[in-house]
Amino acid sequence: MISAPTVLQITALLNGAASTTAFSLPTTAFNVRPSTSLSMSAALIVQNKGGGHGELGFQLAKNLSSNPKITSITILQDSACKDSKEPFCSYATDIPNVRVVKANLADESMTAADMQTLLGGGEAFEYVWDNASKGAEGTAGKAIIDSAKNWNSKLLTYVSSAGIYKPNGVFPMPETTPVKDSAGQVLYEKYAIENGLPFVSFRPQYIYGEKSNKWDYIDWYFDRLVRGQPLPIPGDGSQKVSLTNSEDVASLLASVLNDEAAAVKQTFFNCGTDQLVSYDEVAAMCAEAAGISDYMIEHYDGSLGKAKFPFRLTDFYVSPDTAKEKLGWKGPKHSLVDDLPWYYESYTARGGLDKEMEFVEDKEVLSATV
Repeated sequence: MISAPTVLQITALLNGAASTTAFSLPTTAFNVRPSTSLSMSAALIVQNKGGGHGELGFQLAKNLSSNPKITSITILQDSACKDSKEPFCSYATDIPNVRVVKANLADESMTAADMQTLLGGGEAFEYVWDNASKGAEGTAGKAIIDSAKNWNSKLLTYVSSAGIYKPNGVFPMPETTPVKDSAGQVLYEKYAIENGLPFVSFRPQYIYGEKSNKWDYIDWYFDRLVRGQPLPIPGDGSQKVSLTNSEDVASLLASVLNDEAAAVKQTFFNCGTDQLVSYDEVAAMCAEAAGISDYMIEHYDGSLGKAKFPFRLTDFYVSPDTAKEKLGWKGPKHSLVDDLPWYYESYTARGGLDKEMEFVEDKEVLSATV
């Protein structure tokens, strides 16, 4: 359980112009604290600037705050985030006992020594969650992996993406589904494993949440429903999708603490709800949430392309069965149908009803279908 110090927000804006001098410290310039019973439960969450994974660090910090294994939490936050936007503007009020350190995580020249300087010369972290890196090169990803090795961390948990999969017709896609070898996330996983770290990688799909900063997936439906526009859905609309609340994703990421040895042995985990819905079912649920009874779905040939449709043309979904079996994850606490009422309120509060939209791409695929 975490004690409640005040928020410490340290800004370290590391830009390319300063990197040559700022990152010239030798490895011996810091003294890594040895792992002891007093430091074994320090957690570091590396958080990106926003997007589909933008809320996960915040929700993970909230989850870990009540975990008896964790006594302190630090978020290493990409300084490119917009502090006035969610979830970043809620750090001080909602997770006041979490230390926040800012850095330019897009700086590929960052080293483990630089990261140690940012976090404090004596700091070490037994548990590291990386929700920022899209690869081991080109960003701070390598520095994070190298730092976890220096700290002798008990676990390095990586937030990858199910987008690395190359579907082979088996659904839900198991963790053994072939992956794109050139994907940055795959190269990150490879580097961490080659370096002998106790490593775990989660592969989430479409995420939504109350403090999200990416709303594209579900907004697509509401944008058309509230304007009386048809919903152009490729294929027959029976394709399944996994839409997962960010709090449930965070609980999956934290479930590695339930059985650390089993987590490392399995290494790869799909990350998503087990409550699958079809594209047409999402339309029906959104219409109900918006109080709309008269709406039109128009299916079109997927060979015409996606237009602005937010999901894949075909089935593309995973299951959390492995996390349930190996890590004792209890399953999601949220469901899309129950969350859509507050989501629609958020949509209207964000100006969704007032946006000017022309639906040019929609009209193109629908006119080609006639």
